Amino acid sequence: MIRHLAPLLFAIALPVQAWAAELQLLMFEQPGCIYCARWNADVAPEYPLTDEGRAAPLRRLQLRDPLPDGITLDRPAVFTPTFVLVADGVEQARIEGYMSEDFFWPMLARMIAAAGQP
Repeated sequence: MIRHLAPLLFAIALPVQAWAAELQLLMFEQPGCIYCARWNADVAPEYPLTDEGRAAPLRRLQLRDPLPDGITLDRPAVFTPTFVLVADGVEQARIEGYMSEDFFWPMLARMIAAAGQP
């Protein structure tokens, strides 16, 4: 009897995230970008410690480099920084530029929620 229940118990025990799309936050940057430097000072140190950072780990990309395999964007990034939320490698939403933490965090939270993540 227990042998027959094991697959069911295993399925119930799997974390919900196993069924959710894998999110990443792509950050397009380039040397000399003062707004990238501001983001790095204001947000980068705490990013991996936040709920948003755990839901969508950061992946840094250089603006002029070719896109990595498996990444599909609606359009190329042309400004730095540009933050693109991808689910399983496909663009879901983006933030172009960086003004302040007060703008960045709420926008990112909305993007993650719209992508169907807690």
